[in-house]
Amino acid sequence: MLEITEGSLAVADAVGKCRPQVIAAYPITPQTHIVEALADMVANCTIDAEYITVESEFSALSACLGASAAGSRVYSATTSQGLALMFEVCFNCAGMRLPVVMTIANRALGAPLSIWNDQQDSISLRDSGWLQFYAEDNQEATDLHYLAYRVSEDHNILLPSFVCFDGFILSHTYEPVDILTQEEADRYLPRFTPFQRLDAEDPISFGLFAAPDYYMEFRYEIDQAAKKALSVFPKAGREFAELFGRDYSGLVESYRMEDADCALVAMGSLCGTVKDAIDELRDAGNKVGLLKIRTFRPFPADEVKKALSGVSRVAVLDKNISLGSKGAVALEVRDALYGSQIPVHDYIIGLGGRDVRKKDIARVVSLAGEGKGDLYYGLREEVLK
Repeated sequence: MLEITEGSLAVADAVGKCRPQVIAAYPITPQTHIVEALADMVANCTIDAEYITVESEFSALSACLGASAAGSRVYSATTSQGLALMFEVCFNCAGMRLPVVMTIANRALGAPLSIWNDQQDSISLRDSGWLQFYAEDNQEATDLHYLAYRVSEDHNILLPSFVCFDGFILSHTYEPVDILTQEEADRYLPRFTPFQRLDAEDPISFGLFAAPDYYMEFRYEIDQAAKKALSVFPKAGREFAELFGRDYSGLVESYRMEDADCALVAMGSLCGTVKDAIDELRDAGNKVGLLKIRTFRPFPADEVKKALSGVSRVAVLDKNISLGSKGAVALEVRDALYGSQIPVHDYIIGLGGRDVRKKDIARVVSLAGEGKGDLYYGLREEVLK
């Protein structure tokens, strides 16, 4: 059923239809509308879940960790400083192989304080063991929650997932979204069957102390499980397409790449602006295409290498920065293309919610053509003096 609805409310609806048994969250801008809506659903008995009111984001994810270990399907949502406060528990969830699903309404990290969008928050947890999926629009943000539960709960994976969508740009924007019925959601996502859980009759332990002669093997197994998602996610995406017609089988998605000379690479809502800019650039005779990264963790290196194999240059639009190095996406793309001789130019863009317009995309394409990259695009002139 097609509805014009706010992104946060569409996400909350999808989460509710995933039938979480425990929800724990602490409100923080721009995530708040999601957890408010879920609290209303619980209070009105439209979903059968325990909603745990907590005093901080650290407590929220800790409650999810405990509930997941006890055998419940769980959910949380956060952003920015809230995600930073969860840092320790994020590593614990992955280390204990708990299939928690959490929405990240991407927002810049302080200081200085910002409530606007970039992707620094989730990117900063790229090494935590969580799978990371990035949505271009609210339809994708909604649908990715069903896929995230399918992939995270697969017994060959058993890792937590971030579903990331851009704060305010998507979370507070009204768009047409095809809303699944509960019957459709149940057809795609079965009720949760835990692989293992805390049980007094059959006791096990999670997160025990590991001496040096065992710790590295735990990290290796997490790494291998994440890489298995490279095949599990496409399968889940194909099954979703068969049922509902929207295809998420690709870890990456190409737009007008068939004869592209210059490829732009981006994640999230920026991809929509890039597509519009590409259409105008194409009309002017420029052979430009887009490679959208849907899954940042695990990183689909083989798919990226294949998709970019025919271009002469790559321009990566990074709404994050690994300070002292490059943007995180550019680092991954360069690694994927190692040995190919294709130059990869990195542009740090849109940090702290700075607007990115079609003319900015056109300028990036021009800079890449001149071989000028690895720069902050759009800095104020006084900073450059």
